[in-house]
Amino acid sequence: MVNRSQESVPDAVVVGAGPNGLVAANALADAGWTVVLLERNDEPGGAVRSAEVAAPGFVSDLFSAFYPLAAASPVIRDLQLQDHGLHWMHAPAVVGHATPDGGAAVLERSPEDTAAGLEAQAAGDGEAWLAMYRHWRAVRDPLLQALFTPFPPVRAALRLARRQRTAGLVELARLAAVPVRRLGHERFTGPGGRLLLTGNAMHSDVPPDGAGSGFFGWLLAMLGQDVGFPVPRGGAGELSGAMARRAASVGVEIRTGTAVQEVLVEGGRAVGVRLTDGTTVRARRGVLADVPAPLLYEQMLPADAVPAKVRADLDRFEWDSGTLKVNWALDGPVPWAAPGLDRAGTVHLGVDEDGLLEVAKDLALRRAPARPFLLLGQMTTADPTRSPAGTESTWAYTHLPVGSDWSEEAIAEQVGRMRHAVEEVAPGFGARIVGEYVQSPDQLQDWNPSLVGGSINAGTSAIHQQLFLRPAPGLGRAETPVEGLYLAGASAHPGGGVHGTCGWNAARAALTAHGPLGVVKRALVRTAWERLLHEPGGRTGPVPLSARPTADHLATSRAGIDD
Repeated sequence: MVNRSQESVPDAVVVGAGPNGLVAANALADAGWTVVLLERNDEPGGAVRSAEVAAPGFVSDLFSAFYPLAAASPVIRDLQLQDHGLHWMHAPAVVGHATPDGGAAVLERSPEDTAAGLEAQAAGDGEAWLAMYRHWRAVRDPLLQALFTPFPPVRAALRLARRQRTAGLVELARLAAVPVRRLGHERFTGPGGRLLLTGNAMHSDVPPDGAGSGFFGWLLAMLGQDVGFPVPRGGAGELSGAMARRAASVGVEIRTGTAVQEVLVEGGRAVGVRLTDGTTVRARRGVLADVPAPLLYEQMLPADAVPAKVRADLDRFEWDSGTLKVNWALDGPVPWAAPGLDRAGTVHLGVDEDGLLEVAKDLALRRAPARPFLLLGQMTTADPTRSPAGTESTWAYTHLPVGSDWSEEAIAEQVGRMRHAVEEVAPGFGARIVGEYVQSPDQLQDWNPSLVGGSINAGTSAIHQQLFLRPAPGLGRAETPVEGLYLAGASAHPGGGVHGTCGWNAARAALTAHGPLGVVKRALVRTAWERLLHEPGGRTGPVPLSARPTADHLATSRAGIDD
């Protein structure tokens, strides 16, 4: 639709109805803005969708499936999605890890039960787990606040400092950097605790001997122990559906089947978008893009709107690993050999602790792991509505090197390895398969262009591309060098996962830019961008207005940092 009057022009256009785009649209509408949300696919949700693909009556989550970050996120919680049809479900146990030798470790719903299982494997490991959980509870609230607010999280850091003092802060800083393999060996004598930490760390693309992997393993394990790994009743699509219904209830106009080709820039400011059919949708106050940073800067913006230094920095952008996912319909439960795994919603399998290093090495060398590491979801175990009684809707995914050209034969070979890995720890698994649906990295990207090469986190989680370095040095916030344009996707801090923070941060930046101190804040942002773009390695000469960002930005950082 071509807008014909100022009255018909919305305050904001949000590109992409993934969870971050949906959060951004909700936040803006809650603040009284008129919002148009544009989504390429025929339904909203991005990588939070479900369908019956393996067999009729078996609901498969097409991308993400378990949502500890959503359950912990104040951004998601404050949307009150239970009023819009969302109902969380939990498996009897949270996470299991099966090893090829028949061993297993299980993260139970209660810390005491988890500790009892670890203590049975090695004396002292139960208390070590409980000590780790007590530390988590001590830092939980300010740490989550720090993760779920724009960078830098000043107020949250002050809360942490008050609670932890110097020694505690030093220990927390070490936790943020230590490899998970080292962390596991420092804390636990037996294999169980180490497997739970390392398996959870492998949800990211950081190798188990890589800096920062310990933090990811600790964070997900502790979230699992705290809030569980919940799933939406009826399928992942019920989570995004609730977010979309809430957005519609506060006046957001959601247009599906509407692909955006480019962001319109006039006089150095984003003023709307052009669709692939040639029509335009203009915006009075801002454009928020829930897309990966390279797509935004390299494909959706005019070349002269992106400063040379930003382009050069994004040339170094690193994607996370690709993903191969297989959905299965089973005529019965997974026949696990080790006890306890039948109760876990998520099961890690395929390799032991040492094997995880081999997987990481294969990925680094850009080859498919001969013994893949799998994350497997038992969806009917977590939510009985996912398939007929007595059956199981399950899936598994594994990582592949991103950017490789995978032939059908290579994909089929790796799927065979995945089936074998499950069969090894669940003899008879193959005989229970009554339906199978494979999602290759290319198909994942076809279904959701934000999953470039099957990358599910919109960029590596490695420490060199986190915090103020995400998606590139100096771009650690939602603001961009184009006034009125905000990065709302997972390429922005704090990164991947269904927590909605990237969209929330973008919405806050836009709102603050048009608040009482908006003019001052836009001036601060313009100055900050000029300094950044004049640093060594950047462009020389004066920065044209078309390349200068709005003052909305850094000022959002200053006044609205942890509000």
